[in-house]
Amino acid sequence: MAMTMQGEVTLPADRASVWAALNDPDVLKASIPGCQELEKISDTEFQATAKVSVGPVKATFKGGVTLSDLDPPNGYTISGEGQGGVAGWAKGGAKVRLEDIEGGTKLVYDVEANVGGKIAQLGGRLINGVAKKYADEFFGNFAKILSPEESAA
Repeated sequence: MAMTMQGEVTLPADRASVWAALNDPDVLKASIPGCQELEKISDTEFQATAKVSVGPVKATFKGGVTLSDLDPPNGYTISGEGQGGVAGWAKGGAKVRLEDIEGGTKLVYDVEANVGGKIAQLGGRLINGVAKKYADEFFGNFAKILSPEESAA
């Protein structure tokens, strides 16, 4: 089952700081909902483990994440693929673009993803709702980490 999602978020930091954070495994791990492990394999590859709940289906997904189309500090494409055992599989990617704005940086994202297995049987509305919730949570966590008050603490 395929799904798409677009959005943008205003971050309280300059573009260079946002770019650095988007490439920092510790920041990404702290931002990704349910992320238990995020290990940097190379400058463009990570191994990840995340616990995810979609309605009644709970699963631990293990998989790889790759960064491509790198255009520092303007953006990249992040893609990944993971297996969640009997719950199914997920794969997808996001084009991420950074733009300077007054007081910070605007991050624009365009996501395409596919899921299969038990999760896909739950239906598009539930899956899209959960995906939006996880995206909002990710960007909320990411913005908190980039906030000046947070870095001062």
